Amino acid sequence: MMHMTFYWSRKVNLLIDSWKTVDWTDYLLTLLACLVVSAFYQFIENRRIRLKLIGAGKSFPAEIETPLLRRKLTGNGAKLGVKVAGAFLFGLSSAIGYLLMLSVMSFNGGVFLAIVVGLAVGYFFFRNEGEDSLIIDTSCACA
Repeated sequence: MMHMTFYWSRKVNLLIDSWKTVDWTDYLLTLLACLVVSAFYQFIENRRIRLKLIGAGKSFPAEIETPLLRRKLTGNGAKLGVKVAGAFLFGLSSAIGYLLMLSVMSFNGGVFLAIVVGLAVGYFFFRNEGEDSLIIDTSCACA
């Protein structure tokens, strides 16, 4: 049965029929996976933002400037490579974001909290590096 309101239980069916938790070990590993994937989502978004700055030829804010990322792009081939890499990262982050959204739609309270905590932890480690002044396009509300 699919729940339509939040519930607290160690028994959850997440994303696919074969991902069912029946005991506490399975449930805790599922929550850990949700936390890690949501933190990874923030990491991918950080990489996408940095790549977008490289492609635009803008300098990084001093807080996130890295010597390896300061190279000037020359030629259309380099800009095409940045566009392709940016499109790939956008697709990957969109897919992860939608899977996180579908996981939250399992309406399990523990899954919800694990994803929110994972997003906050990922933001703390990867995204609070002076990029607040940048306008970023994203397809997911998880950003």
